[in-house]
Amino acid sequence: MQLSDFNYKLPRERIAQFPPLKRGNTKLLVQNRVDGKIEHRRYPDLINYVNPGDVVVLNNTKVIKARLVAHNQAGQIRELLLLEYHANSGDDYHHRAIYRGRLAKSEELQIQDFKIRIENIKANGVIELSSKENLLTIADKVGTVPLPPYMKRAANYRDIERYQTEFAEKSGSVAAPTASLNFTNKLKGQLESKGVKVVSLTLHVGLGTFLPIRDDDLTKHKMHSEYFEIPSSTVAAIKQAKQVGGKVIAIGTTVTRTLEFAAAKILRSAAQDLVGEADIFIYPGYKFRVVDELLTNFHAPKSTVLMMAAAFDGWGNLMNAYESALDNGFQFLSYGDSMLIL
Repeated sequence: MQLSDFNYKLPRERIAQFPPLKRGNTKLLVQNRVDGKIEHRRYPDLINYVNPGDVVVLNNTKVIKARLVAHNQAGQIRELLLLEYHANSGDDYHHRAIYRGRLAKSEELQIQDFKIRIENIKANGVIELSSKENLLTIADKVGTVPLPPYMKRAANYRDIERYQTEFAEKSGSVAAPTASLNFTNKLKGQLESKGVKVVSLTLHVGLGTFLPIRDDDLTKHKMHSEYFEIPSSTVAAIKQAKQVGGKVIAIGTTVTRTLEFAAAKILRSAAQDLVGEADIFIYPGYKFRVVDELLTNFHAPKSTVLMMAAAFDGWGNLMNAYESALDNGFQFLSYGDSMLIL
């Protein structure tokens, strides 16, 4: 299976550059993966495709203001981008980052009123930072939102709220779980009133989400790892749904890869807290074990998330859906519209 198999033409003007004016009412394309039937709905219509006893799973990660602008002693600008949280990331006074500009080991940089030190320069443009101040606090005070590179604009005040889910709780991501940017607390309440269980897990989304695959042979691609936590209550809810014939609906590819990575422990073991590093690469041919329905955004050509959607829906179905979306004014990528695959 080749990377070139997963390409399509995405016009530049169809990539959403800004969040919708109102959260929670974007377009929703619904496709039945058995017969390929397509419906055009709105995001809140998710409630019409779930039943009592089903489980909806959200990613409660919180995006940090990871982009930092620093100056060296000569006054030259150095741009830093903090990396996502991992269990081995160190304490809050040490962190890893990627950088733009020339840096040296032991060099000190100024970020407004804060000083940081370059402790080590590692391979692939990664550095280790330290500060006498909590680095996440520094980021929160003077950092900016790390918008995806395809937006090609600086973050503004609206992005602080909108490049974050309403239920974001645990800090550590440098990219949003975008399928749930339009999942509102109001919708959560409506689902629960219908008898649907809404539960959460945490997957800290990393910059690897945007890294291109560099080898046309997909079997040679090594997926980046991302730290996850699945609480025992979420595991128990999934096991219960499976036992009574309910569906597990994943809100986003981040939820999907977490659940599928941990599928064996979720399905076979007693309910327990699960913690680890997920590095699963899902592409056509993969057999899903936990997720029964997937709500996701429209993805970029040749991306790993597009391949996951193709694995779930079938490439032919998916491209029919994307063609329908393009023909009907849907917006693509992070701030765009969404797709529910049944």
